[in-house]
Amino acid sequence: MTANDSPRALLDKLVSFPTVSRDSNLDLIDWAQDYLTGIGAKVVRVPSPCGNKAALYAHIGPLIPGAVVLSGHTDVVPVDGQDWTTDPFTVVEKDGKLFGRGCCDMKGFDALALWAMGHAARQGISRPLQIALSYDEEIGCTGAPVMIDHMVAHDLPRGDTVLVGEPSMMQVVTGHKGGIGLSVHVRGFEVHSSKITEGVSAVMQAARLIDWANQINAQQMAKTPAPMAAAFDPPFTSVHVGTIQGGTAHNITAKDCHFDLSFRTVPGEDVATWRDLFMAKVAEIEAEMQAIHPETGIDVVQSFGLPGLAPENMGKAEELARRLTGDNGTHVVSYGTEAGQFQERGFSACVVGPGDIAQAHQPDEFITVDQFTAGQDFMRALVADLK
Repeated sequence: MTANDSPRALLDKLVSFPTVSRDSNLDLIDWAQDYLTGIGAKVVRVPSPCGNKAALYAHIGPLIPGAVVLSGHTDVVPVDGQDWTTDPFTVVEKDGKLFGRGCCDMKGFDALALWAMGHAARQGISRPLQIALSYDEEIGCTGAPVMIDHMVAHDLPRGDTVLVGEPSMMQVVTGHKGGIGLSVHVRGFEVHSSKITEGVSAVMQAARLIDWANQINAQQMAKTPAPMAAAFDPPFTSVHVGTIQGGTAHNITAKDCHFDLSFRTVPGEDVATWRDLFMAKVAEIEAEMQAIHPETGIDVVQSFGLPGLAPENMGKAEELARRLTGDNGTHVVSYGTEAGQFQERGFSACVVGPGDIAQAHQPDEFITVDQFTAGQDFMRALVADLK
């Protein structure tokens, strides 16, 4: 493919790579590196610590600081167990919609960003344009920090304005929640359930922690929201347990129970405070377990941590996105993105991208042709603004 390829052709190619987060994305990164090198971009590849994945960022235009950075992730969620009516990894156009895994979240934006890099190379620009493609966003935005650290430290001139293209219907999103994920392993003591007072059921003790999460949500819901929180839906920091596994049989006190717990925190609230609150409850329950049998316990490992995106005062990213879209509304979202990670490292950042987040992760995921076209119009206007 070349700089003259259409956004649709680029989308078809990107979707054809089955870059589910549990698998490698190297085939896609190899192809993107070749494409970007072919249009004259300076490309920097950033391998993951395990070597099975990679991120990349690239630069078009004069080698000066102050680039606009188009930020997207390359990984997608699984299709296992979903009832698709088309091949998830082949783009199918039907009824004004483009179907395929990642068309909305967020290979649609990635294709448009790659097209914008080629368009900028053809048109010539006086302010540089960069693209940043990460991995492992879908499992907690764990891949972007390695790439961002490299972008800050590398010799390539540093950008200062980041547009993260998560699906926002081309609205300018200036705030989102942060979060922290905790993997919890409750270790019980097995006895026959008829002698339950002599054993410790890991499942039943885990249930106490999960009920604690329910109680926290109820307390949060009953409070009057703080001004920052009031803009969000729901207007508070929430706690969620998404998976749980444990137990051996109905008549054995469970030896093990594993579950994941996550907080979605309002910007401005300290994630550590919420983690400490949970750990205090863990310590309380663990002490009661060990009073019955000393070999029991609760292990907690942080699986991810994601800073929120706070609205900026006169932020460069917001100003640029509003100028290009004409959107002057106030928009915040309760999902997390890599925008908060860029902002944490000193970049101005906002979220603006084509598609509806309601379609993300769904069977028969799609982006409308109208939204994809609106995204191309935005990229065309951006390149004109950089000339």
